[in-house]
Amino acid sequence: MKSNTRIANDVNDAKYKTRRAATGRWMTLLARLGYTVKGVVYVVIGWLAVMLAIGHGGKATDQSGAIQTINNLPFGKFLLVVVAIGLLGFALWSFIQALFDTEGKGRDAKGIASRIGYAVVGASYALLSYATFQIVVGTGSGGSNSTSKTQDGTALLLKQPPGVALVIIAGIGVLGLAVYLFVKAYSAKFKSRLNLTDLSAQMRKLMINLGRFGYAALGVVFSIIGIFLIVAAFQHNAKQAVGLDGALQELARQPSGLFLLGIVALGLIAYGLYSFVEARYRRLGR
Repeated sequence: MKSNTRIANDVNDAKYKTRRAATGRWMTLLARLGYTVKGVVYVVIGWLAVMLAIGHGGKATDQSGAIQTINNLPFGKFLLVVVAIGLLGFALWSFIQALFDTEGKGRDAKGIASRIGYAVVGASYALLSYATFQIVVGTGSGGSNSTSKTQDGTALLLKQPPGVALVIIAGIGVLGLAVYLFVKAYSAKFKSRLNLTDLSAQMRKLMINLGRFGYAALGVVFSIIGIFLIVAAFQHNAKQAVGLDGALQELARQPSGLFLLGIVALGLIAYGLYSFVEARYRRLGR
């Protein structure tokens, strides 16, 4: 029989080989495609919102709406194949981040929460990839928008015995995420994940500022989503809940709303451009 030490060594060796395979060259290339596609999606969302803010058409939309917009472009179906593969790649990489702790979050409560967050992101992008494939093969329309999904989820929670409390907790959780994004924008600690040593100081500053502006804009969006979840809980009305598209619409309805929408829309474009930076310069792999 093998000794306990030998068994432990075999297990560790298996874990190492699995991690090595999961973070190898082909997977990291797929992950970089994922960051690129995510960037395209957010640039489209931001651009449409900018057009709405300045009165040149456009609309307040989300990831599903951006994919529909891409589908309407020349060679849209071909572009969607690339988008679907990229979204799947980003989803897989998010699962790898959660499972193998490639970001070094650790195993304490904060680290586990971060890794669960990666898994949740992975699941959402996997579903978005699946919906995109459905459009390509003609078996689906891309699914409902984020506000409809948020309202459906809120309605389901409100039907439970502690439903109001659950929705309030969800709203507080989203507000916590917004605070995290604001802190991320302020501290710019995300720059440690980038390998920018070969770039000029001016170019490094530009790329970091894109990230800061982008994370701040997302913080605004998630703040609105969180507030409206809490409102939906107190009013016991799931229709009060909003997703990304609804948050942008609510922003536009406020005093000076189109101006505020324009600023946030530019921030979403910045976030998309920062995703391009991550696709090229983010430290991935082993």
